[in-house]
Amino acid sequence: MKIENVEEYFNKLLMECVRRKASDLHLTVGRPPTLRIDGKLYPIEGEPVLTPEMTEKFKDIAARHAKHLRAQINDGGGGDFGLDFGEHGRFRVAIYKQKGFFGLALRLIPKHIMSFEEIGFLPHLIPKIKALLDRPHGLILVTGPTGSGKSTTQACFIDYILNSPRHVLTIEDPIEFVHDHKAGIITQREVGVDVSSFREAIMKGLRSNPNVILVGEIRDLATAEATVWAAESGHLVIGTLHTTNATETVTRFIDIFPPEIRDQIRIQFSISLLAVFSQRLLLRAEGKGRIACFEIMMATPAVRNLIREKKIEHLPSAIQTASAEGSITFDAYLAELYKMGKITYETAMQNAFDPKALRELIEYSGRRHRS
Repeated sequence: MKIENVEEYFNKLLMECVRRKASDLHLTVGRPPTLRIDGKLYPIEGEPVLTPEMTEKFKDIAARHAKHLRAQINDGGGGDFGLDFGEHGRFRVAIYKQKGFFGLALRLIPKHIMSFEEIGFLPHLIPKIKALLDRPHGLILVTGPTGSGKSTTQACFIDYILNSPRHVLTIEDPIEFVHDHKAGIITQREVGVDVSSFREAIMKGLRSNPNVILVGEIRDLATAEATVWAAESGHLVIGTLHTTNATETVTRFIDIFPPEIRDQIRIQFSISLLAVFSQRLLLRAEGKGRIACFEIMMATPAVRNLIREKKIEHLPSAIQTASAEGSITFDAYLAELYKMGKITYETAMQNAFDPKALRELIEYSGRRHRS
């Protein structure tokens, strides 16, 4: 199959991603253009196997939107940036080299910002989460592996916050969801375009008098230091880590710092922390679309004490006993989603940390409901 106009073909592939509600489009040598839909990969039927020449042209077309990264992409083997796709949304583009050839992974960022209900937050938790987001200062961490929906959750949080007269500063690499001013105002800064680093954006961003700061990724010591400092100095800070649960999140955050100051940071972190949201995406019961499942750890007095006293291994128990404050374990969340008919029994069991305990939880809940 000969491609007459590569740019038109590239835009056609982006449109197919939007049309089929895929999360990602993969363009790699030796394989047809491939979509990720509900977590699974599907080659686009009837499309040709991509050649090095085609992916090189795709790279050149996409990279027009990232002039600041052109040298890094061509000489350093890759780069990440945002690509606007008009009324259909945006794509977060990752260009990389493999076996000497260019490949692209494009993640679709829809225009529509999901509500708490659309994401999958349990109805009884939403008022507690909104109250958390109304707090004037402190640190909220949203965590999970790549592709687990962290950006969507953060966008939902920011959209809610903008209903109040507050100034929100986001620091992203690249900018993903684009927010409009509402009762509040929003400033979105992109690392590499508007500012050189996350740390610089946080520290210098304080001069713009923000109430809320979104840190797109806490990836190094300088960013972690600035994040804690901003939360301590009277700002609500929402940050991201690539961790799978609350216990790992606390350990990972503190371990970013040198050993000689960890005791001090542990105390500061315990005081600043408001909550940890750890999430994954699960296939919905009807077989189409995905829903988020969370472990939520609210920073209760018991949680703060455990962090200060280095008893991190007891955090799961503290989460279990703080359901009234809004904390919930991942397995308990699975049980709730199953009872609501949002996921199947098989999906719940496949994703459980402790399948036996989850089975007992579901059965006990069923007996209690029948009685």
